Formats: sequence, C-alpha cells, structure tokens
Amino acid sequence: MQGRVLVVDDEKAMVLALKGLLSKEGYQVETAGSGEEAVKRIETGSFHLVITDLSMNGVGGMQVLEHARRVDPELAVIMITAYGSEKIAVQAMKLGAADYVPKPFDNDELRLVVRRVMDTVLLRRDHRRLLEQVQGAFGFEQIVGQSPAMRRLFATIDKVADTDVTVLIRGASGTGKELVANALHYRSPRRAKPLVKMNCAALSQELVESELFGHEKGAFTGAIARREGKFEAADGGTLFLDEVGDMPLETQAKLLRAIQEKEFERVGGNAPIRVDVRLLAATNQDLEAAVRAGRFREDLYYRLRVVELVIPSLAERPEDIPLLVEHFRKEAAQRFARDPKALTDEALRACVTHEWRGNVRELRSAVEQALLLAPGPEIGPADLFGRPAVSETASPGALPASFREAKGGGGGRHAPPEPAAEDARARPDRRGRGQGAGVKESPCNSSRG
Repeated sequence: MQGRVLVVDDEKAMVLALKGLLSKEGYQVETAGSGEEAVKRIETGSFHLVITDLSMNGVGGMQVLEHARRVDPELAVIMITAYGSEKIAVQAMKLGAADYVPKPFDNDELRLVVRRVMDTVLLRRDHRRLLEQVQGAFGFEQIVGQSPAMRRLFATIDKVADTDVTVLIRGASGTGKELVANALHYRSPRRAKPLVKMNCAALSQELVESELFGHEKGAFTGAIARREGKFEAADGGTLFLDEVGDMPLETQAKLLRAIQEKEFERVGGNAPIRVDVRLLAATNQDLEAAVRAGRFREDLYYRLRVVELVIPSLAERPEDIPLLVEHFRKEAAQRFARDPKALTDEALRACVTHEWRGNVRELRSAVEQALLLAPGPEIGPADLFGRPAVSETASPGALPASFREAKGGGGGRHAPPEPAAEDARARPDRRGRGQGAGVKESPCNSSRG
C-alpha cells in the first residue's frame, strides 16, 4: 500500500501538477481547491498525508494543519511555502507539521520528502495495529474465567497494571502466571516497550547472573564478546522473572540492589548501568518457608511482594472448566485447521471432575490432543483420557464421587473394565505416574501427568 494523499491548493494548475506527479509514484491522490473543502474532506476521508499550500484565500494552510491534527493526530501534513516564509514554516513544524517544501521546489525533492513522511506514517500505523493485536493476544482475552476468584484477580490486575509497582505472581504450575504477566505489561503505559522474560530455573547458577546483568568480554571462560543482560534489554519496559524462588542467594543480593538503586554492573565490569525497568516475578514455591530456611532473602521477598497476585488452581474454580474447554477447542481448531469437534456431555462432565494436576496447561494439552486424534465427529471421554470415563453399566449421568468410589469401593459403582489386549497395545496407558501395579483409577480422578 502506497498511501492516500490529499493535495490542497487554491491554484488549479498546482493541484493538477501535484496530482500527476504523486499519482505516478503510486499514491492514491485526491484534491481540494480550497481550505474549506480540505477541512470537509479531512473529516470524511481516510488519508495518510495532506500536502497543503500555506497561503490560500479564506481558510489557510495553518488552519488546515490545526484541523487535521485535531481530527486525526496520526495524519501527517506537509506545508508548501512561498519564498521568504520560512519562519511561518518553522512555526507550522512546531504545531505538528511533518515537513515543509519552499517554492519553487524541485520535483525530486518533493518526491523524497513525501516518501520519507509517508513511510513514517505507514510504519507508525502498522506498529499501532501490531500493538493492538499483541494486546489482544496477551490481554485478558487469553485468561479465561468467570468464577469469583478470577473476577477478583482481573480487578486487581486492572488496579495495578498502569502503575510501576513490583508484582509477585503466585500459583501452582500450569495456572497461567506468564499470562498474568503479559496482561500486566500490555495494559500498562510501558506496553510499547519490551517485555523481557527470564526463567530463573532454566539456567545453572553460574549463568543466571550473566543472563540477568550481562557480561564484559573476558569476564569468564567463553565470554568472547560483551553481552547485554535482561535488565538492559528491558530498559523502558518490563522484566518478568519466572521461577524467582530458584534464584541463587548470591544473585538475589545483586537483584535486590538493582531493584533499589535502579543500577547494576555487568559481570566482569565496574561501570554502573542505570535502567528504568518495571519488575514482575512469579513462583510456585512457598517463599515464606524458603525465607525461614535461609534459601531466599527476606529483604528481597518484601521488595518483590509489594503487590501479590495469587492465581487459583483449576480445583479451586471448576466452574471455569467448561469455558476453558470451549476456548481451547476453538483455538486449536483454528490453529490446526481442523473441524471444531464438540465434546459430548459425558466428556465435559469428566473434564469438570478430573483432577488436573497440571492445571490449565494440562487441560489445554488434553483438548488439543483429543481434537487432533478423536476418530469420530465428537470428542468423548476416551479421546481425552484414553478410556471411558465411567463404567458401561453405570447410568449415563453417574460419575464417581470420590477416588475411593472410583476404585470400586462405593455404592455399587464399578471401575471401568480393562481395555482389550489389542487396545492396550495400540494405546498408551493413561494412568497417573506413581500408581501401584494393578491399581485402577477412574479417569475422572486420575492425572494425565
């Protein structure tokens, strides 16, 4: 797309000349023979650039500029000025004009100015659209839930997202701590700046400090060049430290100083580096116990826990499971270009009663796998868990009320029969890790691991 241009001049010959010149460059050009007409066209049209003469009868170029900036702040304006009116042109630049071209102008000069301004406008609009898409992809839309616990979580995120306060995100593995960090960043004034993520548990003790603060050339064996760390990369934006409870004690002391002083030194360096970073941290550990055991600094704990967000597990919000299943089903169907197979009522009930030890992450994997591999037009319990959720002799609405009943000890309910030998060979065993041999669990209360 080359862009849409509005040419404004009360001299018809100039209008025709500019339209011909710019049309040959591939721009979509419309014209206005007066400032009054230009004001109306700006209100009704969708232009990327306005090229207007400064001196016109009636509504002049400065008024066209002011109106354009008021209607659409992203609309660029180039002023064409008469010889000797450079001071007015400079004033127009202060009011928001992108550039000016003095008369008489060279055609090549005008082409270059228009191309430069248009490229900037289109790049800025593409960036804004991309940012909107990112906000949609990482905003509340990806955190699914209507339970009271999730509503409280959303309300707290809304209260603190537009601040620079440090937030500690807590929750079991798979609950969506990274999604909450995304929402906090992309709803903040820092959303146009980087969101840099670092998993503190994924690196050895020797590498955590270098990854966080960077290092100088020769700081250690293998440091063949200077490298910036996550703090520098996140300057102006947000740094998200996942699994912060696994950070070594030595690095914790340096992190505390970086938070308090907003400066640090690279590994092997002496020069302080100042940064402007908002810090988010997440953990699935009991940090209070780690503090008592001396594995986590108490002063750092309180620095990180200015605001604490606790994400409930699926067991604490079973009413959200149908919403999550529907969300993952549609998302997977679109991503994998498959028919969005619906779950049977029995399969949905089994999802609600299943013990999702991996929380949302495990549920998502189960739905995606079932959508891809289910042989029929619908997804049944066997597609989700590897075998029927209830015994064939049980009533359609009957589900084990507890783990004890699922093993055959309650009220006449029976555990499902073992699959035939051929089925057992063709399909992997879906029983949870760590079960004793011969123990049978209802899939409603077993874990997929």
